[in-house]
Amino acid sequence: MKVFIRLLIALLLLGGIFGGIFGYKYFVQMQAGGPGGGPRPANITATAVASEQWQGKRESVGSLTAVDRVAVSTEVAGTIDTLDFDSGDQVEIGDRLAGLDTDVDQAELRGLEAEAELARIEFNRAQDLLPQRAISQSQFDEARARLDSANAAVNTQQARLDQKTIRAPFTGVLGLRQVSVGQYLAPGSDIVELQRLDPIYADFTLPERFLTDVERGQTIEMRTSALDEVFRGEITAIDSAITENTRSVSLRATLDNPDGRLRPGMFARVTVLEPLERSVLTIPRTAVSFNTYGDFVLRINETDNGLVSERVQIETGEVRDGRIEVTDGLAEGERLVAAGLVKVRPGQPVTIDETVGLDPAEVSGR
Repeated sequence: MKVFIRLLIALLLLGGIFGGIFGYKYFVQMQAGGPGGGPRPANITATAVASEQWQGKRESVGSLTAVDRVAVSTEVAGTIDTLDFDSGDQVEIGDRLAGLDTDVDQAELRGLEAEAELARIEFNRAQDLLPQRAISQSQFDEARARLDSANAAVNTQQARLDQKTIRAPFTGVLGLRQVSVGQYLAPGSDIVELQRLDPIYADFTLPERFLTDVERGQTIEMRTSALDEVFRGEITAIDSAITENTRSVSLRATLDNPDGRLRPGMFARVTVLEPLERSVLTIPRTAVSFNTYGDFVLRINETDNGLVSERVQIETGEVRDGRIEVTDGLAEGERLVAAGLVKVRPGQPVTIDETVGLDPAEVSGR
């Protein structure tokens, strides 16, 4: 008997709990319009499928490279006597950068010049005596050979002396100085790095499947992390081979850099522009729900009962400035839910809020 009473009490308690739950749900349903009233309309912002002209693009990353770059060094050994530049200087071709000690070389040059002068005097004397038969032809030839040899020795020593003056091989900007006055330099020792910055190269790669889409002279746009600006240039070189490891082709674009703001080693985001434009259908990126089962939008349809949302599967393409290309599933002019798709169910009535404007570029962060 006691077991029966306990079971009866438990059933009554469960009935009260479930009754309260179902009663609350019925109350909420009635607040939303009742069992026959359907869901409450959702207030949304709308957008339309637009037709735009897009220029084809191929995007890649790379780095900037100097047109000419060299570590200025010395061909001969010696001690630095003078340094005629400061780190970061702009120099012209032929400008003197440094000089090595030349005291010993100058002394040797004066001795060789004296020997050459003596050889010249002897040759002139022999030249006067030869018509008089006072010397033989062989003696005259020996005098001329001694003069030529002495002149050659002077020229060699002068060239060795010139090598101790280090000059800029081309116009450019110097890097940081690597040496000091009084330092002994062995042949090939680096003194300073010199780079030509105008123009400048942007080296990048593209997958091999795009090889037929690029050619020399094609326009590119380049952006860097350091400068909030778009730089334009053109492709000037395409590698003759495909890199086996990555199956990509290396390309080089040339950009003007008159103010030297672009520097070698900068990270570059390169966009290759195709010569022709194409017509595409676009919508804001915020109007698309991306998932593993396919991308979809909520289309706004006019019915006898007002505006109703409908889920539509679509195929998408490129994304630019907050707008995305629609390749299949929509037609130009169709209206869509612009944002907040998670708050709207397919088949739900909607009302459009005309007071709210949406900038796709700002929402996407691009």
